[in-house]
Amino acid sequence: MKKLVASGKTVEEAVENGLSQLGVGRDRVRVTVLEQPAKGLFGLIGAKEAKVELELIPDAAEEAERFLREVAEAMRISVGITRQEADGVICFNVTGADLGIVIGRRGQTLDALQYLVNLVASRRCGRHLPIILDAEQFRERRRQTLESLSDRMANRVARTRREIVLEPMSSQERKIIHLRLQNHPLVRTYSQGEEPNRCVVIAPKT
Repeated sequence: MKKLVASGKTVEEAVENGLSQLGVGRDRVRVTVLEQPAKGLFGLIGAKEAKVELELIPDAAEEAERFLREVAEAMRISVGITRQEADGVICFNVTGADLGIVIGRRGQTLDALQYLVNLVASRRCGRHLPIILDAEQFRERRRQTLESLSDRMANRVARTRREIVLEPMSSQERKIIHLRLQNHPLVRTYSQGEEPNRCVVIAPKT
């Protein structure tokens, strides 16, 4: 990590001088006070300025993007990566040809890669910042597919009065179904089983 020693009449001034040199905000550095300011003889002779060390904290988004590009290079695929940040969440969308290998069966590889991206960014930056990874808008298309499935299965359960157990899904996908049907007048949902085989059950309301 990049480090810089700065000085000033006070500790705060020394920190501000260091931040100015690095061109970053206070939240991007760790500060260690090396020397406190001291007044010299008669307030002048031998006066010592404060001295601090600023250690630059890696940016989570930059570290996540760097890791993604390293993975793409290792997989020998050419990708474009766009980034959006909103409400404290970083969203990456990967574009390019032949992204099926990145997405995997029903998004399983994409989910695993998203987990690794979050893990790497958190370890390198020392704090957790939620990161969502998508590829060619797969997650939006998958959400629409799951909502359509939810509606069809709910109608079947309402008609037959028999519960339906869906295939195992990730917690994110189960949440989509629960939210879609939470206000349905005739059916209810709950999850059963253990990860990674946990699944949603759609049952008639009694």
